[in-house]
Amino acid sequence: MTDLAEPQITVDLVRRLLAEQHPQWSGLPVSPVPRSGVDNRTFRLGDELLVRLPSAEGYAHSVVKEQRWLPVLAQHLPLPIPAPVAQGAPGHGYPWPWSVYRWLPGDSADEAPPGDLTRFAVDLAAFLRALRRAPGPGPEPGAHNWWRGGPVRHYDDETRQALEVLAGEVDVPAATEVWEAALMSVWHGPDVWFHGDIAPGNLLVSGGALSAVIDFGTSGWGDPSCDLVITWTVLEGSSRDAFRAGVDADSGMWARARGWALWKALITMDRQRADPVAHASARRVLQTVLADHAAHG
Repeated sequence: MTDLAEPQITVDLVRRLLAEQHPQWSGLPVSPVPRSGVDNRTFRLGDELLVRLPSAEGYAHSVVKEQRWLPVLAQHLPLPIPAPVAQGAPGHGYPWPWSVYRWLPGDSADEAPPGDLTRFAVDLAAFLRALRRAPGPGPEPGAHNWWRGGPVRHYDDETRQALEVLAGEVDVPAATEVWEAALMSVWHGPDVWFHGDIAPGNLLVSGGALSAVIDFGTSGWGDPSCDLVITWTVLEGSSRDAFRAGVDADSGMWARARGWALWKALITMDRQRADPVAHASARRVLQTVLADHAAHG
């Protein structure tokens, strides 16, 4: 029997779901996307469509959210975002809703780095400003998006536990100072749209330039400071300066954004010890955040 907690998501399952629920596409070729991600399993459907199926129950909440809100947001954004064309229901042992989207051309920014990182930063800042202006209210922070857009204090216990474990490896007083600054800064609104996971894997590049933003599973309505973490994970030098100038954030938002970046870097260092690449990358982010806090307060 198929384990419903961890369903086997295969090409055959996709074909059977399509044949039963959306037979108009059942004759199209189905092939897995090489880098499908953790939250969803993604398959090409012909040349113009893709199928996304949540990989676990916690990720299934995003299906209805994206179906409802992505068409609304798309009208107000300067870059393409995923366009849902159909929703699927559980079936053939697969227990959650799923979606069919239009295929967006381009490669993720971690596979095809932008040709001009500063231009990339400017374009991304413009996208985030436009996203904040889009009409709402959308879904408030909660379990559906791992509390992105809410107070960073939600992860206070995890952060402090990680600091204890990593005490011999990181500058605990400096990291604690960054964390306390994030906790003391409170978002007073008005609430706005945020993406929640502005990371290279969710930013598409075509011709060396930012061409689309995908995966709105962690999006919601609240404090957009979580969208600024890319400042320390990807950007550097003039590109970081350009993003900082273009994204329209006050000092409190930057403090909270450093908190989000610090939390993720610490828990990654703690939990990914067996992965030297992930561990080293998280350490680099942590050092960059600490240096930025020292420079900007």
